[in-house]
Amino acid sequence: MSISRRNFLTFLTATAGVSFFSLQEKKYSSLISSPAIAANNFGFNFVPVKLPIPLKIDGMSDESQKSAYQTYTVLDDLVLPQGFTYDVLAQWGDAVGDSRFGYNNDYLSFIETSGGQGYLTVNFEYISGRTWLQTFEQVIGKTLPVKEVREKTNEKGEIAAYSLQDASLKAKIAEISLEGLIDQGIGVISLAKDATGKWQRTYSKADRRITGISGLKDGRHLKATGPAVAIFTKTDKLGYDDGLGAKIIGTFQNCAGGTTPWGTVFSAEENFQDQVTEVVLKDGSSLHPDTTPFILNSGEVDGRGNVFGLAGNKYGWMVEVDPANPDDYGTKHTWLGRFRHEAVAFLARTGQPLAVYSGCDRRGGHIYKFVSEGKISDIKQKNNSKLLEKGMLYGAKFNPDKTGYWIPLNPDTEINPVLPSQIAASRGDGVVALPNPERTANETKLLLFKDDEEILAYKAKYKTLADLYEGNGTEKQGAILIDAHFAANAVGITCTGRPEDTEVDENGTLYITFTSGSPSEAEGGADREIFKGPNGEIPYEFGWIISLREDNNDAASLSFRWDVVAYGGEPTEKGEGFSNPDNLAFDKQGNLWMVSDISTGGLNREMKTRYPQGVPVSQRDLLGIFGNNSAWVFAKGQEHPYPFAIAPMDAELTGLYFTPDQETLFLAVQHPGEAGGIRRDLAFENRKFALKTTNGQEFEQIRQVPLGSNWPSGQVNQPPRPAVVAIRRIESKSG
Repeated sequence: MSISRRNFLTFLTATAGVSFFSLQEKKYSSLISSPAIAANNFGFNFVPVKLPIPLKIDGMSDESQKSAYQTYTVLDDLVLPQGFTYDVLAQWGDAVGDSRFGYNNDYLSFIETSGGQGYLTVNFEYISGRTWLQTFEQVIGKTLPVKEVREKTNEKGEIAAYSLQDASLKAKIAEISLEGLIDQGIGVISLAKDATGKWQRTYSKADRRITGISGLKDGRHLKATGPAVAIFTKTDKLGYDDGLGAKIIGTFQNCAGGTTPWGTVFSAEENFQDQVTEVVLKDGSSLHPDTTPFILNSGEVDGRGNVFGLAGNKYGWMVEVDPANPDDYGTKHTWLGRFRHEAVAFLARTGQPLAVYSGCDRRGGHIYKFVSEGKISDIKQKNNSKLLEKGMLYGAKFNPDKTGYWIPLNPDTEINPVLPSQIAASRGDGVVALPNPERTANETKLLLFKDDEEILAYKAKYKTLADLYEGNGTEKQGAILIDAHFAANAVGITCTGRPEDTEVDENGTLYITFTSGSPSEAEGGADREIFKGPNGEIPYEFGWIISLREDNNDAASLSFRWDVVAYGGEPTEKGEGFSNPDNLAFDKQGNLWMVSDISTGGLNREMKTRYPQGVPVSQRDLLGIFGNNSAWVFAKGQEHPYPFAIAPMDAELTGLYFTPDQETLFLAVQHPGEAGGIRRDLAFENRKFALKTTNGQEFEQIRQVPLGSNWPSGQVNQPPRPAVVAIRRIESKSG
């Protein structure tokens, strides 16, 4: 089944309260050639944006596709369908409370307080080192001692700052690190909709920033709950002690997130290893801060926790914030595990335990579920947060027959490690990292295995997770949660293809995006029996959307069923025309929205031929054909998704979030100009791409690609700035 781009589906709402972007499924889903294009509650037509490659929905012949796509112009703008517009709400450097709007905004959550008013919570994930340095002075109005510090680093740009004796140099490193950490974390801004339908900031007392240094000097420490607190507060640690007990300085690398039914927001600390050390000792305590030194070079400004002596085991958690409470600076719930958190979703039903799903966004990362010990009495009550203080964390074991089960991460769980032969690799078997039971102050390395026999010997030596960690029962549980990824490898939890987001639909089905199945020689890869391409490809770069449904639809179930909903990739190879799926969101009509996350280095990368020197290009070399990152909608009753938006240059779209009336879509535009920096004098270049029609016929496209970005100002030679926008319709109702 396919519908031409010109004869697209109808999004129709005839009454108030029906989804702004909804599909009138009964009336239109069978009208394959209907000339009517979707009407929404304002009654105008929605025609999908044109991407650089042909899609099944085009409904064109091969020759027509070749003609229509032989040239393509990439725009340095947020491209929307006709009839939609966007308003910039806040951008990097704008004032927020006593701080500023951070860099690389990601997850968004809107909590309505009354009609047309509410709090927008914003994650700030990371800084794009090259572009941040290039534009910092122009945007923020400060100069940084970059040259002075760079002169003192090694050839890689590294310097161990925490133990540095040169007070002047240490102060300069602290100055750079502080500004970078201010630009990470979480922000809350208050909004109201005016008479014209535009959203405006109202600058309430609740507006605030929770930065990477909150608590360092202002007393705004974050709190923690759960077993890992026993590790933070113990006095006889094997490793580093920051002297703060259960208090935590800041939050950073805040990527995806979720909104609870009781009106709080969860923020996921993802690639925390860029700022502090990930590996811990066998009692769960941190390594010395200098293990991850400060690094400053042409592309990186990282290791920023080093100079401040931040303890690595306090990062990599899920943070809960109540946006309406101006005194709330966040709580890290350690029962949810410490790993490269990406995404969070809630299965909350009255009378049942609370289930919280999350994923670890690394090659070979896992899917996790926390199940509370207590049960929900009222899903709207703020005290549901207390349910996160007792329960159990599980990891998902996917079976090839589309069944699966949950494995608990507790001291009694049997050792049954993932085998290298199960893991996809570029060549040969994969690699599996396991906890080293001898990790002490003098031996800090993990154990890396590439041979099944070595793994089996490990299994014979150690019987349960309790054998791999040190301490009393609570302390061992805390250490396991702190070391969750490696503990999960040790008990056989399935290695996956970089889980990026989790969303639960109204029926309780969990949807998961896995953005890439390409392996890493250092970290491993995905299970080769589960994560295959549509034609059996192993490994598979372009990603999947997978559904997971608990048996008996029970949040506490220990078994489930799963299936593939969609594949990324080229249409001619049974993909849907996008690559590397990321954030998900459901509208009120149950349509699934998605954004893509092609790595910046892959965006519009030229590919003149598919067979250089007679050898097929790799899947990663194909990424450039997809153009800029994009947003899509999987509409109910339709076979294929439809592209809704295209990102500016070098950017990624994140944080899809609808207002309750479904009349506005909030969206974050992250890292514009990350590769090219400031676009100078509207510079561009023409690149050649060897494309294929949807039936596999090859042809050449000449693509005009801007060099750098001036978004969102659009003014010549102005710096690119990450920003949050509100998307709304502007066409009046017709017909």
